[in-house]
Amino acid sequence: MTDTGFEKAPARDRRRFPGISSRAYEHPADRSALVALRKLSGFDTVFKALSGLLPERSLRLLFLSDSVRVGETQFAHLHTMLRDACYILDLEKVPQMYVQQDPKPNAMCIGLDEPIIVVTTGLVELLDEEEMRAVVGHEVGHALSGHSVYRTVLLFLTNLALRVAWIPLGNVAITAIVTALREWFRKSELSADRAGLLVGQDVTASMRGLMKMAGGNHLHEMNVDAFLAQADEYEKSGDLRDSVLKILNVLPRTHPFTTVRAAELNKWSQSRDYQRIMDGHYPRREDDKDASVSDSFRESASHYADAVRSSKDPLFKLVGDIAGGAADVGGKLRDKFTGAAGSGGAGGTEGKGGAATGQG
Repeated sequence: MTDTGFEKAPARDRRRFPGISSRAYEHPADRSALVALRKLSGFDTVFKALSGLLPERSLRLLFLSDSVRVGETQFAHLHTMLRDACYILDLEKVPQMYVQQDPKPNAMCIGLDEPIIVVTTGLVELLDEEEMRAVVGHEVGHALSGHSVYRTVLLFLTNLALRVAWIPLGNVAITAIVTALREWFRKSELSADRAGLLVGQDVTASMRGLMKMAGGNHLHEMNVDAFLAQADEYEKSGDLRDSVLKILNVLPRTHPFTTVRAAELNKWSQSRDYQRIMDGHYPRREDDKDASVSDSFRESASHYADAVRSSKDPLFKLVGDIAGGAADVGGKLRDKFTGAAGSGGAGGTEGKGGAATGQG
């Protein structure tokens, strides 16, 4: 196989998605931001001009000199998976891929002009073939969406924040940008999880991989249903104090929590959107230039509104109650934040329920 062709692409049973746009699988918040950026005149030119300042060249040389480049004679099974993933998602140019010695399971896709994919030895040793296929598809999804550009910028800004920490207000400004980019990137991880499922087309393997990322290579000790139940308990348990702690816990992270990713992916695999893609009905790359920014933002806003309405999180439920004009909001706020039981009525009942769930 050449770098730009698929002459030797393996025959397979999985569906292929010719001309698929990344908009087909992107999370609404991720998609709206990407559509807006693609509409900005000169956006690509600006980022290419920044490439001299960003650590991309250094990173490329580092991986080339101190990691193993995947190919037909090195990690051949990963090379086949990579070509296969690009074939399924119709990514014409196959990215370079490296295996890096690191016991911590991890993978990333970085680069401005040409994305490169890096997986650690810890990940390669942890996952079986189908689980690894979903991970490779995940990283190819990042490449197709252009996420590698923003991850590279995030790495640069994170390093810059450390360097300007001594400048008054300088670190505050950079930290605000980094925080916003991290929130964006967490949503992009949900998008890439969907791309991994489109490549692997085995939701059970995707779930297994996420469970192993959380609990190691002990599948005989784990259960998918119980793992998803953890995500449900995490979302709905506790009171408003726990809701605030959840926000603080996730702020420094570039990835959503593993149980949350599993629950989100499982829900998407059962959705009409996923089934339509599998049936061959999906947005095409050739139409990306005509994608509406306003429509994308409306879809994103609608998604968040639905998330608030359906969420079991105490804070989101309270926001939903306020938006719906629920009575006795002050009482609910007091009971939910303190975890105290009220003196009867609806507020008291909910206070008891929140406290019990938090202890459970």
